[in-house]
Amino acid sequence: MRPLLVLDIVGLTPDLLTHMPRVRAVGEAGFAAPLDGVLPAVTTTAQSSMLTGKQPRDHGIVGNGWYFRDLAEVWLWRQSNHLVQGPKVWHAARERFGADFTCAKMFWWYNMYADVEWSATPRPVYPADGRKLPSIYTDPPALKGQLQGALGTFPLFNFWGPTADIRSSDWIARATRRVIAEHRPALTLCYLPHLDYDLQRCGPNGPEARRAAQEIDRVAGDLIDYARGEGYAVIVVSEYGIAEVDDGVHINRALREAGLLRANLVDTGWELLDAGASDAFAVADHQVAHVYVRRPDDVARVKALLEKLPGVERVLDADGKREAGLDHPRSGELVALAEPSKWFTYYYWLDDRLMPDFARTVDIHRKPGYDPVELFVDPEIALPKVKVGLTLLKKKLGMRYYMNMIGLDARLVKGSHGRLPARDGEGPVVLSSESIGAADRLPMTGVFDLMLDTLARG
Repeated sequence: MRPLLVLDIVGLTPDLLTHMPRVRAVGEAGFAAPLDGVLPAVTTTAQSSMLTGKQPRDHGIVGNGWYFRDLAEVWLWRQSNHLVQGPKVWHAARERFGADFTCAKMFWWYNMYADVEWSATPRPVYPADGRKLPSIYTDPPALKGQLQGALGTFPLFNFWGPTADIRSSDWIARATRRVIAEHRPALTLCYLPHLDYDLQRCGPNGPEARRAAQEIDRVAGDLIDYARGEGYAVIVVSEYGIAEVDDGVHINRALREAGLLRANLVDTGWELLDAGASDAFAVADHQVAHVYVRRPDDVARVKALLEKLPGVERVLDADGKREAGLDHPRSGELVALAEPSKWFTYYYWLDDRLMPDFARTVDIHRKPGYDPVELFVDPEIALPKVKVGLTLLKKKLGMRYYMNMIGLDARLVKGSHGRLPARDGEGPVVLSSESIGAADRLPMTGVFDLMLDTLARG
């Protein structure tokens, strides 16, 4: 059995590879090919398709979050691997290679309680006083102390939000190297998210994208060189490409104006989405939105309404979901696709005086949809560094603080994803240091067999 490192470089495309000679060298040693992505082209769906070899209709990960019907609540970015239905690649590998097979899952999503030998994932600590403390969850538990003792506290605030940058991916790569050095897993899965940040902030075609590509090429290149020196084969994959966008589509506001979405005015004076009482609402996820319709008789009416909404390209009904591989009970009754230059906001309030307190904060778990505006400090804030400094001082003094630094202008976002790409150069890619499994193109589900076949070349 040949040990294998699989690097997931989020947002990597053939176009960006022109600025990434060290990563590109992996494919030059073996092969490189476009990946036919899955819909929606988002992190958790793509990763689950690679790790199970199945479509969303089978593994159940229909997006980065969905409406949990039995709870009547929207949840995004859950972490339990139990949510991914069906056997994973490490199960197939154990059957094929026996007890000698081991696996490390370094920051790939749905990490918690995956039955692998070593795993690590971001897991902040939330004290009762409202603070958010950077940390990770690992299995075995001792791995957390070993990694943070050697590398310092995981840089959570560089992993997402206005200060997201190369430091988080660099930390993950160095942690992965330590796990390889100390444990030598047969299969090591490593997730490097850096390209996501400036490509969403600034778009995929400017100098910021080139600089981000060069930064991740250095970090990934060092890990690749180390792994190759230790006898590992290397596969590099990506989940999607990021397309240029210029504005958001306020899909929930349209549903509310039509009398279909209900919000609850709470005693604090702001509104919260009341999903369980709504006739229709959307879980916005980049350029895709699952639309949940309470009564079957309303589905056709809601579909017709959304098809007329500016910025919506297509609305999938039952037949459309089946064709796209999204016919799973977790999916909305309808799935809306944005036009190529648009993305969906989660905003559901009609008056900013009634927006929830979390709207202007980085809060990926309480928002009932994805919010890329979290990557920006509100440009209307005067002296933002002073405001951040005063807020952090409150934190250090043990006082409650409210980091309301995020704006509400959807036009700030210049890159998004979720749709399938218009051309191969803008889409996901696979590179392998080996010639086994070489093809002109691969389905994303084909990464499953590529990993197994590469491990078998030993």
